[in-house]
Amino acid sequence: MQQRSGYRLRVGHIAGIAVDLDWSLLIIFTLITVALAVGLFPAWHPEWSAATAWLAGLGAATLFLMSVLAHEFAHALVGRRRGITIRQITLFVFGGMAHMDNEPRRWRDEFWMAIAGPLASLVIGATCLVLAGVLIGPVEFDPEAPEALLADLGLVPSVLLWLGQINIILAIFNMVPGFPLDGGRVLRALLWGMTGDMRRATRWASLGGQAFAWTLIALGVAMAVGVQVPVFGAGLVGGLWLMFIGWFLNNAALVSYRQLVTRDALESVPVSRLMCTGLDSVDAALPVERLVSEHLLHREQRAYPVVEDGRLAGLVTLRDVRALPAPRWAETQVGRIMTPVQQLVSVAPDDDAFEVLALLGERNLNQVPVLDRGRVLGLVRREDIVRWLALRGGPLDEPKAER
Repeated sequence: MQQRSGYRLRVGHIAGIAVDLDWSLLIIFTLITVALAVGLFPAWHPEWSAATAWLAGLGAATLFLMSVLAHEFAHALVGRRRGITIRQITLFVFGGMAHMDNEPRRWRDEFWMAIAGPLASLVIGATCLVLAGVLIGPVEFDPEAPEALLADLGLVPSVLLWLGQINIILAIFNMVPGFPLDGGRVLRALLWGMTGDMRRATRWASLGGQAFAWTLIALGVAMAVGVQVPVFGAGLVGGLWLMFIGWFLNNAALVSYRQLVTRDALESVPVSRLMCTGLDSVDAALPVERLVSEHLLHREQRAYPVVEDGRLAGLVTLRDVRALPAPRWAETQVGRIMTPVQQLVSVAPDDDAFEVLALLGERNLNQVPVLDRGRVLGLVRREDIVRWLALRGGPLDEPKAER
C-alpha cells in the first residue's frame, strides 16, 4: 500500500488550480531550446554570439511553455464557468492537460471549453506578431531576399516572431478533428448535439483521432525512408518524432474512449456494491510466520485488515510479507510490517466506484479498505471493479480503427 511518488513537480496554484510540471517536460524544453539556439536563430542571425543565441533559445522555450499553460488555463477557466470541475493542470512533453473531475453535461459546455484553448493560442500568436511588428517598425521587404529582414531583427522581435508563429501552428494542430485533440472535442460536441448520444459521438471522434494518428505514423515512416513530405520535410529524426506523436495520439484516443465507457458503467455505483466482504482480519501481535501458514497459504485473500478493539489499526499485504526476509518471520509481529491506518487511503461505502478506480490508479494501489466510523466493512480491489466492468460490458467495448 505504497503511494506512487511520481515524477511531477507542483509549482503552485493559479486561480485555485494546481499547476504540475511532469519530468517529460524537460524533453520538449531541451529540444526547443537546442533547436532554436543552434539551428533557427543562428540561421536568422549569423552575427549573433553563441551566448546570445542560447539566451534567445532559452527565453523562447520558456515563453512557449507559458503560452501552453495559458492555453490550458483557457480550457480550465471556461470549463469551470460551464460547471466542469478542474483542480489540476499538468504540463508534459506533448503540451498540457487540464484534468477534469467530471465530464461536460451538455454539448455546448464541451464545445466552448474545447475551443477556448485554440482561441487563446491564436490570440497569443497574433499578439506576439503584432508586438514584433511594432518593435520592428516600418521596413522595406524584398520577397526575393526575406533573410535580409530577419537579419535586421533584434533579440526580442526575433523571439516574438517565432513565438507568434508557433502559437498559431499550435492552434491549427489542436483543431484537427481527432479526439482527444481540441478539434476532436469540438467535433464530439457537435456530433453529440446532433445525435443526442455522447457515447456514440465519442466513439466517432475517437475513430477520427485514430485515423489522424495513423496518418502521422505513415508520414513519419515516409520521412524516415527519405520521402520529402510537405510541411514536415524529410529525415530519420523528424520521421521518428512524427511516428512517436502518432503513437501517442492513437493511445490517447483509445484511452479517452475507454475512460468514458468505464465512467458510464460505474456511474452512480456505490463502493458497497463492489467491495469484497467477509474478510478475515488478524491481530497486530500475530507472528508473520503464522500469517503466512494460517492465512496466506490457504486463502485467496492477499490483504488482511489488522484490527484492535474492533477498529482498523492497519493493513498487511502479501507485498509487505515479501519485503521481510523469511528467517525473520517467526520473530516479527504483523504490527511491525503493516501499513498503519494513518497512512492508509480509505473510502466510504457510499463513495462513487469510478472515483475509487481513479484513486487506485493514481496511487498505484491494488485495494483500499472501506470504512464506516472506523469499522472495516470490506476491501474494494481492482479485480472487483474489473469484474463488474466485464459483466456490464464496460471498457471491452472499444472503437477499432480501420487500417
